[in-house]
Amino acid sequence: MAEDTILETRGLTKEFKGFVAVRDVDLKVRRGSIHALIGPNGAGKTTCFNLLTHFLAPTRGRIHYNGRDITGSRPAAIARMGLVRSFQISAVFAHLTARENVRVALQRARGHSFDFWKDERTLEGLDARADELLVAVGLAGFERTAAGELAYGRKRALEIATTLALEPEMMLLDEPTAGMAHEDVERITALIRRAAKDRTVLMVEHNLSVVSKLSDRITVLARGEVLAEGDYDTVSRHPAVVEAYLGSGHA
Repeated sequence: MAEDTILETRGLTKEFKGFVAVRDVDLKVRRGSIHALIGPNGAGKTTCFNLLTHFLAPTRGRIHYNGRDITGSRPAAIARMGLVRSFQISAVFAHLTARENVRVALQRARGHSFDFWKDERTLEGLDARADELLVAVGLAGFERTAAGELAYGRKRALEIATTLALEPEMMLLDEPTAGMAHEDVERITALIRRAAKDRTVLMVEHNLSVVSKLSDRITVLARGEVLAEGDYDTVSRHPAVVEAYLGSGHA
């Protein structure tokens, strides 16, 4: 792997009982970049994410992160290496406050499994950092609000805050603006840009406006294979992309 490449796959393939969801995907993500993975529905984007973080095991192919072959590593081990993902469906603890959600992630980052059983004073020592992260994602004033009571866009912002609490070197964001109103899309777009200042971001995203504003490089998948790669201007003019993706009207 080149020094400026943080994540690379070679021949990444996933088959499900004869159906090939991802076929021979060679992907290179440059360190410090925002790299988008786009394509029509069923193109294999989320399957790729699940392979990279080993929520699914590849049928064949290799995955390298920071020069290390992580193929076959457990999801928790991959997260500890600094490769952390969010999910398409918001994953927060609904009955905990925003601050408590971030505090849980901060406890994981410290590597102490049983902080849940510590006294309240010990846990309160994490509050300042939790509140800093909430401010960073635009949730100042919502520290004591139950996560389940937050509007959808703010729940996604909270999820990004909990992801940042794990201090990832690389973030994988699965459809971070899915289902959002315009004002929430703008807020999350700005948040991703800020979060990417000192880390690498790989995102699956259906909103082409977001992709065009954020992405340094784009990989287009169709039927599980790489169809095109380049900056937004390059891929948006690619005839096969226009036919398979841009002309379809959906992600």
